[in-house]
Amino acid sequence: MSVDAPLALQEEWIVCSIAAAVKYWVPANIVLAVAEKEGGRPGQWKPNRNGTHDVGSMQFNTAYLTDLARYGITASDVATAGCYSFDLAAWRLRQHLYHDKGDLWTRAANYHSRTPQHNHVYRADLLRKASKWADWLDARFVTSDMFKASPTQPPENNRQVAEAGVKPQEVKAVDSKGKDSRLQHAKTEYVPRMLIASKQSAKNP
Repeated sequence: MSVDAPLALQEEWIVCSIAAAVKYWVPANIVLAVAEKEGGRPGQWKPNRNGTHDVGSMQFNTAYLTDLARYGITASDVATAGCYSFDLAAWRLRQHLYHDKGDLWTRAANYHSRTPQHNHVYRADLLRKASKWADWLDARFVTSDMFKASPTQPPENNRQVAEAGVKPQEVKAVDSKGKDSRLQHAKTEYVPRMLIASKQSAKNP
């Protein structure tokens, strides 16, 4: 979503992104980052070279409608204003995060493209935006790392995520003395955020 979009439209995609993330149990900051990157609008259709179209606020690719046709979902549904297109996008992100191969960010970037060179570029910017949105969420909500055990998360979901290999990965780094060390990302590893409550409601139950 473009930052120069009308304020009401910006507020809608933020609310819709968070609601869809909670509904489909995917990281809220990743849904927000995808929404910002896609930058679509209701009713928007963008043609692709392969004959498909990217449709609506979340630029949902029509190729995925084949799986949704059995439920009567059409491209017109994806193009409509409101939160429905965000629900569909979160559903699709869930499929990528839980079932695709590769690390977390490669899977998330599959929303845009599975072609390595396109995925790599999208992945790098998605990670930056998701980190920014994680900070934004942390300032307003009580949040938790989605991929750690949580009293609000069904145990079977924890197992599914673990089996899918979506947990944070250690990275190799070189310290100031030139020695190798195994470090955990600071910003990039905490990024998958699950919302628990707003800051206000947490203070005033």
